[in-house]
Amino acid sequence: MDALDRNIINTLQHDFPVCDRPFAVLAETLHSTEDELIARVQTMLDSGLLTRFGPMYNAVNMGGALSLCAMKVPEERFDEVTAQVNAFAEVAHNYQRDHEMNMWFVLATETQQELENTLAAIADRTGIPVYNMPKQKEFFVGLHFKA
Repeated sequence: MDALDRNIINTLQHDFPVCDRPFAVLAETLHSTEDELIARVQTMLDSGLLTRFGPMYNAVNMGGALSLCAMKVPEERFDEVTAQVNAFAEVAHNYQRDHEMNMWFVLATETQQELENTLAAIADRTGIPVYNMPKQKEFFVGLHFKA
């Protein structure tokens, strides 16, 4: 990762322009070109340096519901249950952990009632209780690199 990559990552976290050609606008700020910025972001995504590039929406402020959920999945059923849980469109992402509660996922729905219904549906489909841990306080951790 060179200085331009670090500057791209730092800049993309704040002040991303909402316009027809945002990378062209950013290129001026970063002393680069639109094509180079797009190529570098794609390279960072392809290499796994970045795992995601896109907007972050506050579902709760938009009237929706969001919660961190966990399950105690028997190891021999983990792949099966993962497929069952991930089949729900409301599951944003799913992680395996080395812990008694070994499956963790984020559930995002349009309403609180839909969240409750989805939790019940996942428990019903898998036969495993789902622990609902809604956010009590939000923290933002920014990652910035010295260029």
